[in-house]
Amino acid sequence: MRTLEEVQATLQIAKVNEEDLQPVTYCLSFGDNVSSGDYCLMQLDDTLCKHIEAGESLIVRGDKDEHAVLCSEDKTYDLKIADTSNLLLFVPGCETPDQLPDISASPQQLMHAQIWGFSNCYWELRRQRPRLKKLKKLLMENPYDGPAVGMQEEAPGPKYTMDDLLERIQASREEIEAHLQNVHACEIDGFWRILDFDYEMKILGYVTQLVDSESWSFSKVSLSVCLEELGSLEPKAMIEHCLNCYGRRYSNGDGQVMYALDEDKVCRATAQLLLQNAVKFNLSEFQKVWQQSVPEGMSTRLDQLRGLALLDRSSKPETISLLRVEDLPEDTLERFNNLFSLREKWTQDDIEPYIQDLCGEKQSTGALLTKHARSSVQNGIKVYNSRRPVAT
Repeated sequence: MRTLEEVQATLQIAKVNEEDLQPVTYCLSFGDNVSSGDYCLMQLDDTLCKHIEAGESLIVRGDKDEHAVLCSEDKTYDLKIADTSNLLLFVPGCETPDQLPDISASPQQLMHAQIWGFSNCYWELRRQRPRLKKLKKLLMENPYDGPAVGMQEEAPGPKYTMDDLLERIQASREEIEAHLQNVHACEIDGFWRILDFDYEMKILGYVTQLVDSESWSFSKVSLSVCLEELGSLEPKAMIEHCLNCYGRRYSNGDGQVMYALDEDKVCRATAQLLLQNAVKFNLSEFQKVWQQSVPEGMSTRLDQLRGLALLDRSSKPETISLLRVEDLPEDTLERFNNLFSLREKWTQDDIEPYIQDLCGEKQSTGALLTKHARSSVQNGIKVYNSRRPVAT
């Protein structure tokens, strides 16, 4: 190991004034059997540093055929290797000038520290959207269509617990839980299941029929009466789940649990039921059938179908068809290619609901369109088309 005199001699040869340096000099040496493969370095922002310092965990998720992501309890980060021209040294116990005590008046000191590892690259983290499309795909392998009747057994199929989903889905726990709620999944016997859509609509139909027969307001639906009246038809847990999906839960002045049915959600689900078995629908005919199909007292509007159905105003007659945003690719480039293969030119109002979920933090749909599409004016209306050739 070097002595203080050797260090001072080296400074003189390099013509470095000792007074211009910190009063503490570290002498670094490599430990035995040090290898660049011993450690991986990761660059963390202040939020993740505090997360680690608080004793929380960061988890790397991804199957063998997927690009790995890093997840905290509520966020997802992309992992990329960043190379650096400088050699990064891992030196435990080595203190930076701001960590050293105030020894400015002290004579020059020499301290020794051992290098435990080194690397010329590190993991760089970038906040990204969670990859949740796989979640619904897994749950749809075995949708729940009601309890087994009599001696009949439930159809076999894969089932997933929350731990199973955390192992398979590249997203944080909070993001997974939020998406399970968005796709109307529920926990049955410890497994997360998604309801068969026809079965879900059957239960919703029972509820709206009861509302009509009791002459209730859609904003004053009693949970206890629903469970009592409909409990013989379907499991009470499924009735309550349906109310949670299509209504807002609250307590009235007597402490009774009530629900206010959401008109937009009920009308949207009814439209999906009508559209799912037709390639295209005459728009004017669809609007008539749709209004007749929803509970009396509810009003249908085309803006309820954003991200669910695509209108073609250019055809004669005008048509409407099912196009759910959750059925589109998660990758941004693939999403735009898919959309432009369906329609060559889009207005911003038409395409916006199909790209809104692609926006990152502080990013607008306008910025996304500027990057991935070319704008032009057609008949006085601004439209967007692909920047690159699209296979149709």
